[in-house]
Amino acid sequence: MEMAGTELRLGLPGTESSPSTSTKITNKRPSSDMINNDEPAPKAQVVGWPPVRSYRKNVLQASYVKVSMDGAAYLRKIDLNVYKSYPQLLKALENMFKCSIGVYSEREGYNGCDYVATYEDKDGDWMLAGDVPWDMFINSCKRLRIMKGSEAKGLACL
Repeated sequence: MEMAGTELRLGLPGTESSPSTSTKITNKRPSSDMINNDEPAPKAQVVGWPPVRSYRKNVLQASYVKVSMDGAAYLRKIDLNVYKSYPQLLKALENMFKCSIGVYSEREGYNGCDYVATYEDKDGDWMLAGDVPWDMFINSCKRLRIMKGSEAKGLACL
């Protein structure tokens, strides 16, 4: 009585080995001449599987911050990486909240303006938007707030 159909054998799939042939078990990979070229090679493990879709990659590179305005009942969220300078950002904020934000100058800040743009940095300090170079602002800004000019008098460049 032969049990060839249910017999367990060691070896590569698709190769025939007789029950009398002993197969040595090792932890080494088989060499390229031991692998049957008719068989597809085993697939290597794919790193980062499942793949990240392109829109998710773009989101990961974005730098979103919340924007609030004194007196407004809603918050907005913007991507700082879309803007290249403070004037572009301030113009977008003016259009978004339908307000007038003054132009920042190092000497006078936002002097005499109805609204000023402030931001919270990674240390938790509130500063005037424009106090630091643009690249430093992009990397340290956690949140933006458009506040009334009269309330922003205490904020100054450090």
